[in-house]
Amino acid sequence: MITRKTFLKQLGLVGTGVGLCGLRPVTSYGQTGGTDTLISIMHTNDTHARIQPFPAGSGDFSGLGGVARRATLIRKIRDRRPNNLLLDAGDTFQGTPFFNFYGGALDFRAMSMMGYDASTIGNHEFDNYVHGFVEVAPKATFPFVISNYSFEGAPDMGQFCRPYLIKEIDGVRIGLFGLGVAFASLVLPQLHEGVADHDAIEAAAFQVRQLREEHQCDMVICLSHLGFEYETDQVSDKDVANAVDGIDLIIGGHTHTLLEEPYVLEKLGKRPTVISQVGHAGVVVGRLDYTFTRTGKIARVAAASQPVA
Repeated sequence: MITRKTFLKQLGLVGTGVGLCGLRPVTSYGQTGGTDTLISIMHTNDTHARIQPFPAGSGDFSGLGGVARRATLIRKIRDRRPNNLLLDAGDTFQGTPFFNFYGGALDFRAMSMMGYDASTIGNHEFDNYVHGFVEVAPKATFPFVISNYSFEGAPDMGQFCRPYLIKEIDGVRIGLFGLGVAFASLVLPQLHEGVADHDAIEAAAFQVRQLREEHQCDMVICLSHLGFEYETDQVSDKDVANAVDGIDLIIGGHTHTLLEEPYVLEKLGKRPTVISQVGHAGVVVGRLDYTFTRTGKIARVAAASQPVA
């Protein structure tokens, strides 16, 4: 990991445009021939109600971010990459007066207009209690994917959440599931009343089996709000990647980690797991280009995250 200033400087050096230049190899799966499907996966995390760009003179992020600029960047990428997904790893709520006034409705409306395909649930999505989320969730035209939370005591919130999602793009079946951080010592009981959290690793293993075996997915993506890594025993993205085989990509959040390059976990005899997280406040749009063979197998991955400037 590197500092925000260094990271953004390096992103600027590869260009703020959206051409094919600047793509950096992440990993190769050793497969050759017949690679005729390219899918770009764009992602954000912990945008925290950053509707407007950071004002001039506000440090390393001065002038960066804002939903209008993010939307423009996403549109330009889509113009060149028609096969794509746009995903978020949670904590859309909290951080600016826009949240205090609109309660997240403005963020969900903006994300819907940008065409997000899915998001997961962050801990700050409970800041206005369960009913606060329920009140603004209809503004989101995309589903919330969360696999280790149950909603028996909060069915109104549960109607907007699902344990997994399957997207088919140009014949490639992509399964998505979500993991949320444990509530203990983080979210007050009255804020998440009716919603219970469960073991993230067990939930991930179950979803991967279901997506791979029952739904025959070619690729499995985890939208995680667990956090990249910890020095404690708190479950992280790295822990999930180590414990559960069959996850191709973890899009992370919660720890506001700016990764210089996506982290690749290699396991002997197993498919690698790529982990990507792009800081916070929507100042960077993560982008991973996956190339698939004619039979739907991943052949290689390249990265081209870009600043929202």
